[in-house]
Amino acid sequence: MYRLRKSKIIATLGPKTSSKETIEELFLSGVDVFRLNFSHGAYEDHKQKMIYIRELEAIYQRPIAIMVDLQGPKLRIGMFDQGSIILKEGDAFCLDMHKSPGSKDRVYIANTEIFKVVKNGGHILLDDGKIILEVTECGTDYIITKVKQGGKLSSKKGVNLPDCKIAISALTEKDKKDLDFCLTLDIDWVALSFVQHAQDIIDIKELIKDRAKVIAKIEKPQALENIDDIIFHSDAIMLARGDLGVEVSLEEVPVIQKKVLQKCKQQGRPAIVATQMLESMIYQSSPTRAETSDVATAIYDGADAVMLSAETATGEYPVESVKIMDKIIKTVEHDMTADRQVSHILHSIEQNMEKDAMMFATKNVASTIKASAIVSFTICGGSTLRLARQRPLAPIIALPTEQKTCRMLTLVWGVHAVMHSKVFSFQQMQDTACDTAYQEGFSKNGDVIVISASAPFGTTESSNLLHVSSIQRAET
Repeated sequence: MYRLRKSKIIATLGPKTSSKETIEELFLSGVDVFRLNFSHGAYEDHKQKMIYIRELEAIYQRPIAIMVDLQGPKLRIGMFDQGSIILKEGDAFCLDMHKSPGSKDRVYIANTEIFKVVKNGGHILLDDGKIILEVTECGTDYIITKVKQGGKLSSKKGVNLPDCKIAISALTEKDKKDLDFCLTLDIDWVALSFVQHAQDIIDIKELIKDRAKVIAKIEKPQALENIDDIIFHSDAIMLARGDLGVEVSLEEVPVIQKKVLQKCKQQGRPAIVATQMLESMIYQSSPTRAETSDVATAIYDGADAVMLSAETATGEYPVESVKIMDKIIKTVEHDMTADRQVSHILHSIEQNMEKDAMMFATKNVASTIKASAIVSFTICGGSTLRLARQRPLAPIIALPTEQKTCRMLTLVWGVHAVMHSKVFSFQQMQDTACDTAYQEGFSKNGDVIVISASAPFGTTESSNLLHVSSIQRAET
């Protein structure tokens, strides 16, 4: 099942998309990776969704990746006695450590670190910045504020502190428990929330070992200060623009998006753009023109994948959201301007390693001879990732020997992964590559393909072989 596009789609599963039939419809509409958000939902519900995904994978004989998204140290207020309150500009409002239900005058907040870092005159944002508070007095267990921007405030809403740095681990006790559960199942990617330092990634990788790949979610200003090291230690990056857009000025977000995506390309890490991409489709059957342009911009900027959150988890039009996103991506990728835009991004990439030079040569040979596909033999996926980083015009057919590598590569730009057995001779390599390109619908008789592989065959050596082959198959 070839998607006829190179950028990938991630969809979040939730109450509106929990049945096997709906998950199947999402997959057939274009989803490459399914995200399970551990900020919500019971373990048994998440486990059942994973079972459905693996059953679909077996039916359609196509790898499907599962991403689990850990909640992280998200700061939240407590419960209100009536479920919600209305705050008006100029009101006094207190955040404190009293666990009793909140009122129009106060609410509980659990994290003690907040009381150590806030200062008079600083700002506290609630509910993704919809409510703005200014600190007027603070103590060891209370913060008195003045409402600068009011509105409805419901229980358990998020808290952001744009003026403060909180020394807190990205991995909470809840996250560790959730991770232990997830690692007993067949997952592929773990997204770590509120990463601030590279050490956050190092710590979680020590727990995961080789059982899954790690995505660093960029949603704090502190992460931007350490972005190069975070990218280096991560397996992929997610630009989570929801919380990031609350913590930094809104007008900075598009600039940050372009810069982070370029840095990801320079280091060869897959990059995801997420949050509010087709937000209006939570309630209506078509997106706004601005949302359509937002998705297109992410593709022009060189994102490996774009992600749907509430649109598919709780929205009224989950399948339609995927179909619309699929159409937008295909339209942008058919525009040659997209290739020129990505080429501009890649212009600054140094081909300073033998591994990079081989992939650069593979891309150029495929372009020169107008190859219908590039076939990349790989074991762990490293050579295919380096090839995808070059953004070749020809689609990449990855031939890993492990199912886990196949699933991991479903997130990567331009890659169509097919599991195969190891090859041990030149002729076997050529026959396998040609057969796969033909059978998967990428090539027809008379087409040429470029093959990237490692010699000696059957080893984990880096790709050091480049071969051009012609498709010659007997028509049936």
